[in-house]
Amino acid sequence: MHLGMVGLGRMGGNMAERLRAAGHTVVGYDRDPEISDVPSLEALVEALPAPRAVWVMVPAGEITRATVHQLGDVLEEGDIVIDGGNSRFSDDAPNAALLAAKGIGYVDVGVSGGVWGRESGYGMMAGGSEENIAALMPVFDALRPDGPRDEGFVHAGSVGAGHYAKMVHNGIEYAMMQGFAEG
Repeated sequence: MHLGMVGLGRMGGNMAERLRAAGHTVVGYDRDPEISDVPSLEALVEALPAPRAVWVMVPAGEITRATVHQLGDVLEEGDIVIDGGNSRFSDDAPNAALLAAKGIGYVDVGVSGGVWGRESGYGMMAGGSEENIAALMPVFDALRPDGPRDEGFVHAGSVGAGHYAKMVHNGIEYAMMQGFAEG
């Protein structure tokens, strides 16, 4: 499968390498020209065959919202945007609505695994339509840990459910780490 990856930092860069190692073609864009495969989002879109899938792995908040809006201007009907950052789940419905008006799909994916995910795999919690999730399963299967799918990937529900599940995951994880630290 072909995939665009926007944001080639620690997580995005390692995810791109794991996907390439699994036989997928990844075209990466980063604002740092030293690590970017293409000079712009427009060039990223031009380098991918339709229908396109573009994974956004940039810091949550305004940077992600701006990237989604920019992608909405350059992608075409039938393409899919995946927000894999730590976005707030309430940002997902507006992003999905903006893209849906242009016929572009949207999937939110909470990703766990940090810098170790490249070797061990990433736990993923996805929100979006059954159709979009099914189209992206080759990517999810390449990124998740070896073993049964349900031990490393869950389709948590409609748009927003993936980031909501990741928020709960983070709350539990941080509470456990605090408990260990206090112990």
